[in-house]
Amino acid sequence: MELNKRLCLKGVGLAGLAVVCPLMAQPVAGKPVTVIVPFAPGGAIDGVARQLAAPVAQLLGEAWVVDNVTGAFGTIGTQKVAHAATDGQTLLFAVSSPLNVAPVLTPSAVRYDSFRDFLPLTVVGQMPFAVVGRQGLPADTLEGLIRWARAHPGVLNFGTDGRGSLLHITGELIHLRTGLDWVHVPYKAAPQVVTDVLGGQLDLAILPVALVQQHVQEGRMKALAVSSAQRVGVLPQVPTLSELPAMKGVALSSWLGLLAPAGLRQSEADRLNQAVGKVAGSEAFRQMLHVRGIVPQLIQGPEFERLMRSERALIADVVRQSGMSAE
Repeated sequence: MELNKRLCLKGVGLAGLAVVCPLMAQPVAGKPVTVIVPFAPGGAIDGVARQLAAPVAQLLGEAWVVDNVTGAFGTIGTQKVAHAATDGQTLLFAVSSPLNVAPVLTPSAVRYDSFRDFLPLTVVGQMPFAVVGRQGLPADTLEGLIRWARAHPGVLNFGTDGRGSLLHITGELIHLRTGLDWVHVPYKAAPQVVTDVLGGQLDLAILPVALVQQHVQEGRMKALAVSSAQRVGVLPQVPTLSELPAMKGVALSSWLGLLAPAGLRQSEADRLNQAVGKVAGSEAFRQMLHVRGIVPQLIQGPEFERLMRSERALIADVVRQSGMSAE
């Protein structure tokens, strides 16, 4: 079906995609396209993947199925795509961690090469992190907290979703650049980190904005900084890390993007990118990301690969300087 016939979807919200251009909505013969999400169903990554897959499938007139293949911090599902056929029938919707964190921290356990085995297609958004703290912290700004910590070394702690996670790496990056003296407390899951900050058992935490924005807006948590390059729309009063002189030019968020096994035909990659870009650029999709605390950002093809490589270099540098490990 000619791509220009699909343009009747222009300006239509996500809720309306299923009833627009009904002839185009018929799946092609054969097996559906499988989009593997290497994380559990019901989370933010899974939710965005499903919100993307349904309208893209309608736009292309194909059947797309989201399959959650979990385990080992996302590396099991990622490995499955790396070793899949290059016919465009298996795709990966992932974030930074299995592609740029695990290969640095646990290279012996990773059975794929992020750059040799994958073709980056489209980034749809960035998931920024927030540095948040309990009520009663001795300072209301990150700069003030750094000054306080210099006079009280070893007192502050911060929680993340686990040792060696991208959130942990962000905390080490802050320490390296600013000298903030804080002790990492790894958790098995981010929701428990939220609970302990709210209860005052933890001084600070680094968590996705999506998990903490409501608590900050309701005044139950202090937000000291966000990790994105620009301020986040749902927390406009919270400065970025890069607004600190010591962190100038530094940003570290988790991208959310679609990748294919390396070797996919360029014509098929272009077809997918055009459709995904159309859906991801729609106002309805962008608004869906916004309410989830995700910054809409459309990056495709070689630019996506450049983003991955620059992020890998930053992560590797932090790991090397800090001496951190995943154990």
